[in-house]
Parts: sequence; structure tokens; C-alpha cells
Amino acid sequence: MNKPETLIIQSDQPEKWQKILSDLITDPKDLLDYLQLDEAQRPASLMAQTQFPMKVPMPFAAKMRKADWGDPLLKQIWPATEEEIVDSRYVTDPLAEADSNPMSGLLHKYHGRVLLTAAPHCAVHCRYCFRRHFDYEENAPSRVLWQRCFDYIGADNSIEEVILSGGDPLALADKQIGWLLDELESIHHITTIRIHTRLPIVIPQRITNELIEILSLRKVKIVMVIHCNHAQELCSDSRHALNTLSSIGLILMNQSVVLKDVNDNADCLVELSRKLFSVSVLPYYLHLPDEVAGTAHFDVSRNRALNLIAQMQTRLPGYLVPKLVKEEPGQPSKTRIG
Repeated sequence: MNKPETLIIQSDQPEKWQKILSDLITDPKDLLDYLQLDEAQRPASLMAQTQFPMKVPMPFAAKMRKADWGDPLLKQIWPATEEEIVDSRYVTDPLAEADSNPMSGLLHKYHGRVLLTAAPHCAVHCRYCFRRHFDYEENAPSRVLWQRCFDYIGADNSIEEVILSGGDPLALADKQIGWLLDELESIHHITTIRIHTRLPIVIPQRITNELIEILSLRKVKIVMVIHCNHAQELCSDSRHALNTLSSIGLILMNQSVVLKDVNDNADCLVELSRKLFSVSVLPYYLHLPDEVAGTAHFDVSRNRALNLIAQMQTRLPGYLVPKLVKEEPGQPSKTRIG
């Protein structure tokens, strides 16, 4: 990739994003005070908070509407009492990832690509997360672990793409990201590195000049898949960050999860696709929710989701209609619905 002559983002406060990341809102009462909401109306679940603690960066909280329990961003991160619902269909490892974990830190589910757990933590805890029960302690990265993963990838010429996920890979320091990319680029049969991240949405300040410098010097193709569920998440700072990433030649795509009472209506999804495209991000996947223990209240049926896609197809060009998919254990790829 060619390095741009002029970068858009100013980096006069290079530690700002790290300060935000270290100063997350973790107490539900603090969030409700900020949003001017009464906890008595919708108390937080102590069980949910213990099992999967709330984590919300301030820039993401700032996008939420005050005094509105129906805010679509709040619903994604609030540890609701509905998480206590027990349903036998909802389990801790719905994608059977433990069966595709040949070594700590690496998942090899699909032909031609592997996933590395680049970071064991995220900047935000999305309540519908399919890895909310994942054993990150057993998959926490270290230099010794990384070398084993690199050896595994280097020994398999069929692997052409490496996906950096987690957790969120952009939660790592710039120096660590640069080292990882250098090591992966040195494996001759790797042609693409894909970065799955929510940081440009929840902490857009993460996209600094330093990070842009690291990403712009790559020899392999870099694809960044962001995770944005609602147009309200795309504030001016996020749009600025995404435009900057696009300006250095990154391929930007988005994956969403269709969530009950968050974005399960055609107007919402159409607006999201249009706003994504305005910042050079193509809608990629619309996921049906995974059957993760504690997330049954987010469920959207296949028929409902198919109807939403059909409505989108009548209102948008084909390239702005995401693929409706479901990830199912044991399948050679994600399952296309419809």
C-alpha cells in the first residue's frame, strides 16, 4: 500500500485513546447517572454483571440518547435481567469453537484462513457477544504462543489469509500491532491480513497517525471489517476515522448482527447501509444472532430477517444489501440464509 502524503488525523495527544480504554464505564449506576435514567425502571442483573461485566467507553456512551431506555446503543450494552432467562437452545459455545482450537490463541475453522486471538479483551462488552463465555485466559497472547502460531501457519501452504480478532486487535499498542503484521508478512504464502475491530466505532480516537503509518506500509492486502449495528453509532469522529483508513487504501467492510428492538426494522438497516457507504465502508454480513447463553432476548427469527433483507433489496442497490448469514458449527463456511 502507498503511504499517503498527508494524514488526516492529528496526533497531538497520542495517549488519548489509551486513557479512554483504561477509563471505561463499568458500574451500571454510573452509566445511568450519565444518561439520566432511573435504575428502578430497569435494574441491572447482578448475575449478568458477574458473568460478563459491563464495559462501555465514554465516546460510545456519548452517542446514546439521554433519558431513553429505548436507545438502541444502550440496549446493546445494558446487563438486563433478561440475561437470566434459561433456554436449553442457548449454550456457552454455540459455534463449537473449542473443536477448532488446535493450539492456544488460534482457531482454524475454514479452509485457507485462520483466526488469531490478537488481544484477550475488548473496549466494549456487547451483550449478544458469541464469545462472552470464551476462555481468553487459555488463549491470551504471548511471544512464545505467537511463535507457535506462526510456525503452524508457516507449515500449511493452504493458509492464505490470517484474521486478527479477539477480543479486539486494535486494543493492542501500535508497536505490538506492527510486530504482528511484520511477522505475518514474512510468511510467504500469506496474501491477506484481515482485522476485525469495533474500535473505530466505540473509540474512534484509536485511529491515530501512528496506526495509519503502520497500516500504510504493508506489502500484503489489508482488509478491515468493522462492527456497526446502527447508524447512530456513526458519529463525526467515527466517520473521520473511517475516511482516514480508506484514504490509505484499506478495504473496509462492515458486519452487523440483527438484534430484536435494536435494528430489526428495514428503515434502520437501510439508513445504516447508506451511512456506511458514505464513508467508503461496504455492508458485508448481517448475522442472525448466535444461540449464546444469556442472549435469547435478542433473537430475531429467520423469516423476520429474510423479510428485512427483501425490503432492503427493493430500496437499495445490490452492493449495499449485506449477505444474511448464520454461523453453524462444523460447516465449511458461514451459512447463507435465503
